[in-house]
Amino acid sequence: MIIVGSTNADVGIQRGMDILRNGGSAIDAVEATIRLVEDNPEDHTVGFNSYPNVLGELQLDASIMDGSTLETGAVAAVRGYREAISIARKVKEALPHVLLAGEGAERFAAEMGFEHQPHMVTEKISELREERLKEDMPQEVFAGLASRADLHQWVRLATDPDKTGGTVNVLAKDGRGDLCTGVSTSGWAWKYPGRVGDSPIIGAGNYADNRYGAAGCTGMGEMAIRSATAHSVVFYLKTGASVEEAGIRAMQDLNDLGGPYRAAMNIVALDSKGTPAGFTSTKGRTYIYQTSDMTRHIEQERTFVNVSQRWN
Repeated sequence: MIIVGSTNADVGIQRGMDILRNGGSAIDAVEATIRLVEDNPEDHTVGFNSYPNVLGELQLDASIMDGSTLETGAVAAVRGYREAISIARKVKEALPHVLLAGEGAERFAAEMGFEHQPHMVTEKISELREERLKEDMPQEVFAGLASRADLHQWVRLATDPDKTGGTVNVLAKDGRGDLCTGVSTSGWAWKYPGRVGDSPIIGAGNYADNRYGAAGCTGMGEMAIRSATAHSVVFYLKTGASVEEAGIRAMQDLNDLGGPYRAAMNIVALDSKGTPAGFTSTKGRTYIYQTSDMTRHIEQERTFVNVSQRWN
C-alpha cells in the first residue's frame, strides 16, 4: 500500500494512509487526503481561500479516477463549494456523466447535500488580488472590470506565470492492488472567468489504470491538456517503460509544444507495482510518499527534466 502526492498533500497524507491500513479503498484514501488540503486556508491553490479569477470569484476544478474500472468523475468552474474532490466523486457514482461544469456542477452539489458557502476567499486574498491587478491597470479599469468588453486584454497583462500552477495531486494503491488518482485546484490565479485547466480533464491532469499505473500533473494546465500528459505517462508504462522512463518521456513531449506560452510542469506517478516517482521542469521541486510500513511520509526530490519556457 502506498500514497504519493504533491508536497501540499502533507496535511492529509497520514489520514489517507490510516484509511488504507484499516482496509479502506484507494479512492477513499485519495478523497480523504485531498479534502484536508481543500480545507487548508494556508494553501492558496486548492479549495477554500485560494487565488480567485480576475473578477475576484473563486472557481474550483477537480477530478478523481478509479484505476480498477477506469470510471471517473470531474467538476469544473465550481463556485461556493469547497469540497470539489468529493463532488467529483459523486459525479462518478451518481451520474452517467464524467464532467459537470459551472452552474450545473453547483446545482448537482446542492442536490448531493453539500453546503453552499458564499464566502470562499478571505479579505487578505482579496486585497492581494487588488494589489496585484493594480500593478498593471489604472484604478478606473480595476473598478469596472466586470463590465469591460476587453477583459481578455487585461487578463493577459495581469496573469502571473509563477501562479499558473498550484494543485494537489494524490495517487494511492490499496491492499487489493487498486489504483486511484485525484486532483483538485483553484486553477490559475487571476484567470479569465470560466477558464478550465487540466485538473478536471481525464488524460490531461489525471489518469489511473490498474494494469499499468497512474499519474497526476500540476503546472501550466494548458500544456498538459495539449499533450495529454497524465495519460502519456501511463501509456509509456503500457509500452514497458519504467516509471522513471515514462515520466521523463512525458515531460520531454512538452518541448514539442509551439505557441507563445510555455511554463512549468510537474508530475507525480506510480506504476502498477507501487513504485513512486516525481518529475519537474523546475530544479529543486519535491514530492511526498508514504508506504504502509512507514510511520510518516518522506519528501523526495523530483527528477528534473528541462522544458524550455517562454511567455508571450
